Amino acid sequence: MSTPAISVENVSKTFRMYTDRTQSLKSLFVERRRTKHEDFWALRDVVLDIPEGKTFGLLGNNGSGKSTLLKCIARILTPNEGRVVSRGRMAAMLEVGSGFHPELTGRENVYLNGSILGMNRQEVDRKFADIVDFAGIGEFIDQPVKNYSSGMYVRLGFAVAIHVEPDIMLVDEILAVGDAEFQERCMSKFADFRREGRTVVVVSHGLEQMRSFCDEAAWLSHGRLMGTGPVARVIEDYSDVAHLAKPVEGGGTRVGSGEAQINRIEWLHADGRDAHTCRTGDAVRVRLHYTSSVRIERPVFGVSVQTLDDRLIWGHHSKDSGYVPESIEPGEGSIDVVIPSLPLRPDTYSVSASLQGPGTSHLFDAYRRGITFAVVPTGRTESGGHVVFGSHFERLLPARPLLPAASDDGVDARA
Repeated sequence: MSTPAISVENVSKTFRMYTDRTQSLKSLFVERRRTKHEDFWALRDVVLDIPEGKTFGLLGNNGSGKSTLLKCIARILTPNEGRVVSRGRMAAMLEVGSGFHPELTGRENVYLNGSILGMNRQEVDRKFADIVDFAGIGEFIDQPVKNYSSGMYVRLGFAVAIHVEPDIMLVDEILAVGDAEFQERCMSKFADFRREGRTVVVVSHGLEQMRSFCDEAAWLSHGRLMGTGPVARVIEDYSDVAHLAKPVEGGGTRVGSGEAQINRIEWLHADGRDAHTCRTGDAVRVRLHYTSSVRIERPVFGVSVQTLDDRLIWGHHSKDSGYVPESIEPGEGSIDVVIPSLPLRPDTYSVSASLQGPGTSHLFDAYRRGITFAVVPTGRTESGGHVVFGSHFERLLPARPLLPAASDDGVDARA
């Protein structure tokens, strides 16, 4: 196995929680009162390797230790026990406006923050226009940042951090402050990082955003590591144990805020007939019926297919297809996902669906394992796996005998 980008080795971190803090010298010396405190264990013996070149998520409820672990990785906090080893240049966006001086302008803070993150002046000069363009600050770049909104803070700070071109990027929940357009730019940049083999570690409460964005994840609860692995499996375990998933009458579970829901999934043939039993190569439509009590701007629909033991076979967001409606209004509606030729081998599969806000920023509903369908044999098969490529073998060319090489004295041995 390759060397991990980050190794968390038996890390524990405590904070003091004061219950009766001494407020004056009189209390301390005359009344001989002593400050009382308890140790709060934010992290307990966490052991974790984060692979190089992966996008890695940290999941957990509020107070689970996610942000504390991220700050230990960034060396903002020092563990009481254990250590964190990282390999490569690191940049972190953990708090709104971290590294900014409120009295300085945006321009001055770009140079200040860039130098803190390891860039020299010439490097910032070269990247300055790209930083400002990514942040979308425009004419406000020469205004003091104390007059910026929280969203402008985030955009400028994040723009500086990603233009450091780090080997490791650490990102906390702060991206939730940005608007949909900014979030889409961030996701696109993270995708670039993944293609370039960089490592991204992100903390978020957006489970479906994590599912589509991360390769692997770790789940923390009360400072303890509960599990790691492929992101889909970790999210399923976390959702079930944290009682976030609610059973649906007729089968399946759902999570989400609930203002809008996928209330029915249909698996249909191209002509609209039920396709719960279908064949490899059939044209199929997945029809998602939804109900919404609110207007949703730029909604993102998603659908996925899993094996019955929850191995993800396929997933597709409407954003991937470039089909994002301007909005959906309160009421009922439906949307189709068209599969021209089903490539699945004979087996039984389940279908899940989701409805998210703009840029996959908010999960309204994720309806998991809403229906099942069976792919039956067609008489033609391929040897193994879950998909059928329609492959075939070409004719074999007969092997020609190898001819002996010429001898050292220049006489051809074939003569």
